Amino acid sequence: MSEQALKQRSVAVVDALSTGRRVDIGVVLHAEWTKLRTVSATAWLLAGVVALTVGVSAAAVGATSCPAGMSCPVDTGQLTLTGVLLGQAVVAILAVQVVSTEYSTGMILTTLAAMPRRLQVLGAKSALVAVLVLAASTVAVLGSLLVGGLVLPGHGFTTARGYLALSLSDGTVLRAAAGSVLYLGLIALLSVGVAAIVRDSAVSIGVVLALLYLPPLFAGFIHNRAWHNRLERWAPTTAGLNIQATTGLRGLLITPWAGLGVLGIWAAAALLAGALALRLRDA
Repeated sequence: MSEQALKQRSVAVVDALSTGRRVDIGVVLHAEWTKLRTVSATAWLLAGVVALTVGVSAAAVGATSCPAGMSCPVDTGQLTLTGVLLGQAVVAILAVQVVSTEYSTGMILTTLAAMPRRLQVLGAKSALVAVLVLAASTVAVLGSLLVGGLVLPGHGFTTARGYLALSLSDGTVLRAAAGSVLYLGLIALLSVGVAAIVRDSAVSIGVVLALLYLPPLFAGFIHNRAWHNRLERWAPTTAGLNIQATTGLRGLLITPWAGLGVLGIWAAAALLAGALALRLRDA
C-alpha cells in the first residue's frame, strides 16, 4: 500500500518536472510524509519510545528509596528521566529505518527520479523524523515526570527533606524535561545522518548504538583523569545527558546546555556528512 502510494506520487512529480514546473519543498515533504504515515512500523516505534522511556523511568524510581534519618545524594530529576537512556535506542532505530529502508527496497531510485534535489529529500526526511520524535518524546518525558512525582515522595524524596518537587514550574526541572525532549530529537537527526552515510539498516543502527553506549563504558576503564574527562565532555551521550542534571551542577565536567550543544555538533556533523554522501554518491 505504501509503495503504491509513493509510486503514484512520484509519477505526478515527474510529470511536473517534464513540463518545467518546479518541485518545491512542500511536494517533497508531502511525499516523505506519505511514506512515513503508511508504514505501520513508524507508529509502533513511536509508541515504543514512549513505552520504554516511561517504563524504565518507572522502574528506576520504584527501585530507589531514601530511609528516614538518612541523607541520600540522589538527583531526583535525573533519576526520573532515566528512561531516556534506553528510549534513545528506539529513536535511533526509527530514524535509521526512514532512510535505510528505501535503499533496501530500491525505492530510493523512484524517490530521486521524482525529486532530484537530493538535499531537499534529506532535509524533508530529517524534519519529519525530528517532529515525530519530538512529539513522542514530549509524551514520554511528561509521563516519566508524572510517575516520578507520584512515586518518589512515598519513597522518602519529599520537599520537606530538601528534594525538588518534580514540577515544570521549577526552572531546573523544566530545563531537564525540555532538554531531554531536545536530546532525543538530536539523536534522531544524528541517526538520519549516519543512515545516509552507511545506507545499510543493520550497520547504521550498530554504528549509532555504538556511538551512544560504548563511550560511557570505555570511560570506566580509562584511568588517566585528563582523557577520562575529555571523553565525558565530548561523547554524545555523557555530554548530552548532562541536560538532565538538577543538582550538583558545579561538579559537572560540562554545563547542561553546553553538553546538549556537543550532541548538536555530533548531529550536525552526521547530517553534513550524510548530505555530502547523498549528493556525491550514486543511489
